[in-house]
Amino acid sequence: MPLGARIAKDLPYLRRYARALTGSQAAGDAYVRAMLEAALADADLRREVGEGRAALYRVFNRLWSSAHVAPPAPVDAGADRSTLESAAQERLGHMTPLNRQALLLTTLEDFSVAEAARIMDRTPAEVERLVEDAVDEIERESATTVLIIEDEPLISMQLEDLVRTLGHDVCGLAATRSQERDIVAAHTPGLVLADIQLADGSSGLDAVDDILAIASVPVIFITAYPERLLTGDRPEPTYLITKPFQEATVRAAISQALFFGSSRPLG
Repeated sequence: MPLGARIAKDLPYLRRYARALTGSQAAGDAYVRAMLEAALADADLRREVGEGRAALYRVFNRLWSSAHVAPPAPVDAGADRSTLESAAQERLGHMTPLNRQALLLTTLEDFSVAEAARIMDRTPAEVERLVEDAVDEIERESATTVLIIEDEPLISMQLEDLVRTLGHDVCGLAATRSQERDIVAAHTPGLVLADIQLADGSSGLDAVDDILAIASVPVIFITAYPERLLTGDRPEPTYLITKPFQEATVRAAISQALFFGSSRPLG
């Protein structure tokens, strides 16, 4: 099977990881492109990236770790990049790159600790310590208010309980776009958790666009249809979780989204 076909199924998720790691779609995609270009020019790298998902991430991590200062990025549609990027870079100074890698690999990307250790060239015990340190660092950030846009009641309640246990407030639960509008009219959220397919057939994407039109807030999409968002046809979400999800994954994504995306208190 050609190399392109072997890595195609994993590439959208590597791009998701790269965006979460750098805090920017443009910067993350630039690193992925650089890795692919390096693999095309080097037979050993080309062979390694074709050995499976973990190998692909390992090659990417080596590149990123060797030059992890994010390159300048063009403005992403729908976001105040100058504000968000400056806030992200300030917070990056308080967390080591290794902590971020370990956290994302074992939660957002769902690798086991052993797999993450191989990707990072660390021992499993080291990875476990890095993850613990990362979560502790991020959770020291200020609490915020969260809007949950989800049409399945049990999932909505599960997310509400999780958000509250992390020390955040919930400003509302919306099952439709119209409910989202009513909530946002009264409370501007500091974070949004959103499905993309809502109860009345309305779109979570449109609901999120309503919010981003009035405030730059971090958004985490939680959906059973991730392929609808990983097309490359429009600005893609930095934080995308696939249903069914693990609570640890949502917790990590919330921490990362607030780490990179909260440039000012929102209430």
